Amino acid sequence: MREIEMQSINTIRMLSVDQIEKANSGHPGICMGAAPMAYTLFNKHININPENSKWFNRDRFILSAGHGSALLYSMLHLCGFDVTIEDLKEFRQLNSRTPGHPEVGHTHGVEATSGPLGQGIAQAVGMAMAEKHLAAKYNKDELNIIDHYTYAIVGDGDLMEGVANEAISLAGHLGLGKLIVLYDSNDICLDGKLSTSFSDNVIDRVKAMNWHTIKVGDGDTNVEAISAAIEEAKKATDKPTLIEIKTTIGYGAPNKGGTNGVHGAPLGANEYLETKTKLNWNYEPFTVPTEVKENFVNGVIARGKKKEAQWNELVNKYREKYPEFYDSLIAAINGELNINFEEVLPKYEKNESISTRNASGFTMNAIAKAYDGLFGGSADLAHSNMTYLKEQGDFRKESPEGKNIWFGVREFGMSSAGNGIMLHGGLRSFVSTFFVFSDYLKPAIRMSAIEKQPLIYVLTHDSIAVGEDGPTHEPIEQLAGLRAIPNVNVIRPADAHETNAAWQVALEDKETPSVLVLTRQNINVNAEFNCVDNVRKGAYIISEASQNPVAQIVATGSEVDLGIKAQKELENQGIFVDVVSMPCFRLFDMQDEVYKNSVLKTGIKKLGIEMASSFGWSKYVDDVLCIDTFGASGNGNEVMNLFGFNKETVVNKVKELI
Repeated sequence: MREIEMQSINTIRMLSVDQIEKANSGHPGICMGAAPMAYTLFNKHININPENSKWFNRDRFILSAGHGSALLYSMLHLCGFDVTIEDLKEFRQLNSRTPGHPEVGHTHGVEATSGPLGQGIAQAVGMAMAEKHLAAKYNKDELNIIDHYTYAIVGDGDLMEGVANEAISLAGHLGLGKLIVLYDSNDICLDGKLSTSFSDNVIDRVKAMNWHTIKVGDGDTNVEAISAAIEEAKKATDKPTLIEIKTTIGYGAPNKGGTNGVHGAPLGANEYLETKTKLNWNYEPFTVPTEVKENFVNGVIARGKKKEAQWNELVNKYREKYPEFYDSLIAAINGELNINFEEVLPKYEKNESISTRNASGFTMNAIAKAYDGLFGGSADLAHSNMTYLKEQGDFRKESPEGKNIWFGVREFGMSSAGNGIMLHGGLRSFVSTFFVFSDYLKPAIRMSAIEKQPLIYVLTHDSIAVGEDGPTHEPIEQLAGLRAIPNVNVIRPADAHETNAAWQVALEDKETPSVLVLTRQNINVNAEFNCVDNVRKGAYIISEASQNPVAQIVATGSEVDLGIKAQKELENQGIFVDVVSMPCFRLFDMQDEVYKNSVLKTGIKKLGIEMASSFGWSKYVDDVLCIDTFGASGNGNEVMNLFGFNKETVVNKVKELI
């Protein structure tokens, strides 16, 4: 290793340690141990331009082991991103630009939010999928305008997580040759030695999942071997590559290095001073030697500027030769939909009977014909979720231009990959499964919300109406749980027209994920075709009383039709009620008081009906017909009757209420 390389690596180590010591909080072990691989990757290989951090053909990097955020912030500072020494000094402080774990959109140069272990590598898989699909779609002849790598650094903890296993399996199956994962293999976890809880042969496991694998025995000092491994990985274009790099956690700390004591706590004053001595570091805290700055300027910064300039020349040639594809690409990069929804969306007759999952399928396919950026799939349930895009091809190793992703039974990996696709840009992605299995992917929905990525979750079979499959497949608490996540639009449309509107709302949103909760059973169409403005507001009176109402029935999804049936029966008895469709609590809560009071009228009683937990309903209504137990196995109509979801029960509940 050359002297300047050692000095650069020690600069990374000490900048990271300085952040953690000043904050008295953080994880120095990975920052010190993984510094050589981070230095080698960034200064010798990765193509990024800090002066244009959104350059579309840049390489992507995710620190999946997000607890090592101080390492990432040090790298971003040295690589010329807008992360200053003052920012490093504010590490983990309130309102700083250097939070405890990396946050996309918050810190310049951060490509993904990470920290919950396993999700980072899964998002990297999604990014690599997006690159492969867009390359197949846009590259022509020798003009490869989409041609970049996706890199990730992972730790032992990442590779223990189930979501990482799902993602690794999917990446190998799809042959994502532009995905390169550097594994910081240090044999230590937070509680102690790794061997006490983990004895997998990671190389063999990953190789069995169709990955190319390389092992570097000395990741502490041998940057040449690390660089050679990355170079080899870049050439293995038929498979993703995992490079296991053996490191010493907390390298340079004379007493705590190599132990779990350096994993998740500051070094402390004495160990800090001894570390400086051992690393021969004779600088004040937060110092970057001039020659180290120059090393990065001449390395990653110069290379990135040159690569982008070359790419711009390539794009100019592409624009001249393929103007229509160029225009399509620019629209995709800018997130333009260019859909005339009123012309595109299917229309239905009043009282036509169709399930909202089937309606969603028709809507998706209509959109896919008008907009070529839709890209997603299902966790082995496409023909139950009705999410298969007809005549759009399958995204496979041999046909990456296809738009239907066969995710397999990998719900969490699917959804995290969906987040990665969205983070990459150029596409609008969706994922789908049964609603009850949203529990398997809930952390990914939360991540979508934190990252402000408008991924669309299509979740079908939404209630006890599933029937025969019984309690394990009948959602109860899921609606309340997902509604509790900030920045998530949980939309449960009442019929086919509201389903159209739900898709339009979801696609038009720029920073909020949407969860579309859809029925298996048929429902009558009650909403008007052009109901999107009503759905955008979260709730509206779908069926007004013919005289002054004495009560209101407030419902979501399939229960809206039940409410309208009860409304008619009540009117026959001289009792007049409104029926309110409330597809999205969050969107309704965002409206002003005047609108909210015009929908949920003051001074009259309100009954909420929903085939799910009553949790969350009390702020809108006076009483509920809900389900606060698990469901039952049997014919769907019989199960609904068992729990009181019939016209007679609703009528009686209204009478009791008034």
